Amino acid sequence: MARLRMNQAIGRALADAMDEDPTVVVFGEDVAAAGGVFKTSVGLLEAFGPDRVRDTPISEMAIVGAAVGAAMGGLRPVAEIMFADFFGVALDQVVTQGALVHYLTRGAVTVPMVVRSSVGAGRGFAATHSRTVEEWFLSAPGLKLVEVSGARTAYGLLRAAIREDGPVVVLEPRALYGSREEFEPGEDAVLALGRAEVRRPGDEATVVAVGQTVGIADRAIEELGASVELIDLLSLRPWDVDTVLESVARTGRLALVEEHPFTGGWGPDVASRVGQELFGDLAAPILRITAPDVPVPFARELEFRYLPSVEYVASQLRTWLDTGKLPAPWWADIREGV
Repeated sequence: MARLRMNQAIGRALADAMDEDPTVVVFGEDVAAAGGVFKTSVGLLEAFGPDRVRDTPISEMAIVGAAVGAAMGGLRPVAEIMFADFFGVALDQVVTQGALVHYLTRGAVTVPMVVRSSVGAGRGFAATHSRTVEEWFLSAPGLKLVEVSGARTAYGLLRAAIREDGPVVVLEPRALYGSREEFEPGEDAVLALGRAEVRRPGDEATVVAVGQTVGIADRAIEELGASVELIDLLSLRPWDVDTVLESVARTGRLALVEEHPFTGGWGPDVASRVGQELFGDLAAPILRITAPDVPVPFARELEFRYLPSVEYVASQLRTWLDTGKLPAPWWADIREGV
């Protein structure tokens, strides 16, 4: 067993994939000589050389455009966008070109590319470097989207994504890069895309979380002392409908713990599907625990107020479980003025 930080697990996944398949190449800003700004590609340049590990200019359009072209030409590129907020200038390359080429060519051309990026708040990077941006990709047919929750899932999902014959966006909560987890890298650690994991069993309610909110929700449930099932969704497109529906059908309650603002994101899609399929079986309204509809604050005390904390999640769940009613979010009194 190895005890790895999440950034080390990502580097190990890249190295193992490159050992396995000579068509896997890695490029992005500072991924080669510097080993990645978050140290996720340390040692790759020395191990595989500059033909397979390349630094790029500061141009997200060029990085993703090159990945699309390389994938169409027979390689399996893994491109890095340093901060997911910067996807905005390269969305055409991801959701129009990369995601649709297979369809537009009647299956004659595949685009087996992976685009990795750091996401989320909690590290003081301010409003333009702290979003999760899942909603930018959720309505893009032809694209798969996953979000890791720690070292083990980062390794397993990235290995699986690189093997896909279509484009995959991998989101990595940057607040977790330094978190450690013990697991055994290798074939048995590769995870199936589109499958969720039940992280904690329970029968009083189902909580679904993604990314860094998985750990937050887990600690909140521990604090509650209630029998609450926790599901790490892992894949956002496609998401594991069967696992979520089976759990909610059994528990009769669903709560979603989301890092992004109340408007948009993956939560409404899950809530809508569960409400549509299981409305008559629900013992309480579906609870969404989210951030407010404001930009991510820069001041540290405000940033941690913005993010759903362990204490806040536990409080929301406790009121919901005790009363069967939706508790008001802490930011309800300011929502109308936003």
